[in-house]
Amino acid sequence: MTTIAVLGNGRVGGNLATALTRAGHQVTAVDRAPGAAADAARTADIVINATPGAGSLERLTALREELRGKILVDVSNATLDGPDGLPADLLYPGSSLAEQLQEALPETHVVKTLNTMLFPVMTAPATLTQTPTAYLSGEDPQAKQTVHDLLTTLGWHKDWITDLGGIRTARATEAAILFVPHVIRSSGFTPFAISIAR
Repeated sequence: MTTIAVLGNGRVGGNLATALTRAGHQVTAVDRAPGAAADAARTADIVINATPGAGSLERLTALREELRGKILVDVSNATLDGPDGLPADLLYPGSSLAEQLQEALPETHVVKTLNTMLFPVMTAPATLTQTPTAYLSGEDPQAKQTVHDLLTTLGWHKDWITDLGGIRTARATEAAILFVPHVIRSSGFTPFAISIAR
C-alpha cells in the first residue's frame, strides 16, 4: 500500500483518487487550497498533480519543502484555452510544465505520465477497443519504476507503458494535447488515448 496525495479534486483528480483507493492505496484528495495541499503532500509517499496546468507551477513551487524527496506525478497539461474552453496553445512552448516543475523543485522527483488521454482512460485503459499507451518522462529511474508499478495497479499492462527518457521528453507528450480539441470536435468526448501502434 502506498500513501498518495492527489492535488486537485476535479474530474481528473477525483477519478484518480477513487481508482487508487479501490486499488488498495491510502489516498488523500484535496482541492487547491494551499493549507490542505501542504498537509496532504507532507504525509504522502507520492503526490499527484491533477490541478489545472496553467497554475500548477505556482501552486507546487509553494510546496517546495513538503515535496522535498517525494515523487511528484504530473498528469496536467499547461495550455492557453480558446474561446470554447478547449486547449488552443501551449503555455510553455519550447519547454513543458514537467520541465518547469523539475527546475523549480530540484529535490523532487518529477515524473510525467497519463497526460495524453481523456481522463476516463487513465484508470480504465482496457475499456478502449485498441491498446493504449502511457508514457513516462523523468530523470530518476527509480521514481519512474515506482510510477510504472503504480500504473499497473490502475490496470495498465506493463507492455502498455513506454519510458521515453528524461524530463525533456515531456515536451512531446505535452504537445500532444493540441490533438485533443480537434478530436473532440470531430468525435465528441468519447474516451481516447494518443498511442503508439506496433
